[in-house]
Amino acid sequence: MTYSTYTSFDREQWAALRFNTPLTLTEANLTELKGLNERLSMAEVAEVYLPLSRFLNLHVAASRDLARVTDVFLGRTAGRTPYLIGIAGSVAVGKSTAARVMQALLARWPDHPKIDLVTTDGFLYPNAVLEERGLMQRKGFPESYDVRRLVQFVADVKAGVRQVGAPVYSHLSYDIIPDATQIIDQPDVLIIEGLNVLQGADGRAGDRDRPFVSDFFDFSIFVDAKEDHIRAWFLDRFRRLRETAFRDPKSFFRRYAEMPEEEAIAFANRVWTEINGRNLQENIEPTKERANLILEKGPSHEVTGVRLRRL
Repeated sequence: MTYSTYTSFDREQWAALRFNTPLTLTEANLTELKGLNERLSMAEVAEVYLPLSRFLNLHVAASRDLARVTDVFLGRTAGRTPYLIGIAGSVAVGKSTAARVMQALLARWPDHPKIDLVTTDGFLYPNAVLEERGLMQRKGFPESYDVRRLVQFVADVKAGVRQVGAPVYSHLSYDIIPDATQIIDQPDVLIIEGLNVLQGADGRAGDRDRPFVSDFFDFSIFVDAKEDHIRAWFLDRFRRLRETAFRDPKSFFRRYAEMPEEEAIAFANRVWTEINGRNLQENIEPTKERANLILEKGPSHEVTGVRLRRL
């Protein structure tokens, strides 16, 4: 017999867990938060993300209570440790939008108004380093990140260090922005969003004794969908980008806005097959079952179900 470590909810069942939590976002807020080519509606925010914000609000409160108990036991002055949430998933699955929506909703709860969001894109090695190491065609794979720097950043934030700096990435230039830094100064909650943030020690040589970013999370979320659907969303987004951001003279992908449609889409298909699809299959999808909660998306890009890990 197979036992599941998750409790599954369809969207209606999950929406009922909102209870009387008020919806504090407006249509204008939502327009600013959602990503390109995503059809995120106010109904989905109310039925999926609002119950999740209520659940996480309860978790943050419980975490603080437990910390106070520990401080009393140790006879020390009560501290205030940031609560860390990890959000993972494939390219084009909508994890960045999910992270921004959760940041906006959680910030509206009175107990933890300071919510910061960091994407792991900033911890990619600069393109010059990737070129030097022959990794440009594996950008987004685990080895393309400065993992040591990322782990140190998360460890410092979790330890309550003041003003911890994170590097900043530009999707326009497709590279790290030199000398740009995002300062994180003891937030109530820090959301860390990225492709591979749920990776952990999986029995590989050398993994046993080294820390992973996921070791520091208080809660983790995986945004999930079938690969065929994600690939279709990736190609749709690529088409939209050809009409918008790629036309910027500063865009790294400017040449793909100018080439014939058929040639550009053939390129995008190769990128999916050789890079994003492989990364999903080899590195991202295998971490799904490590998440505390899984948001399951259907072909229309809407969340159709939620799986919550049992304690």
